[in-house]
Amino acid sequence: MIRVLFFGPVAERVGKSEVQVVFKAGMRLLDVREQLQVKYPAAFEIVCFTAVNGEHVLDMSLPLTEHSDVVFMSKFSGG
Repeated sequence: MIRVLFFGPVAERVGKSEVQVVFKAGMRLLDVREQLQVKYPAAFEIVCFTAVNGEHVLDMSLPLTEHSDVVFMSKFSGG
């Protein structure tokens, strides 16, 4: 399984902060994003930050492994 975490407004649009995705051999980050984007299109309209196993990722072709942690976030601001 791949654990997918959502934060802030993305979590609000998904309606939860975490989901599980079944891992398949050869799975890439793009595969996870596309699978979830179909289920939660409004959430992925605002996703602009992706991380895998704690590291910011720009390359959506990154291969994933069993037990990978994926994070999808929108822009955030703080004070």
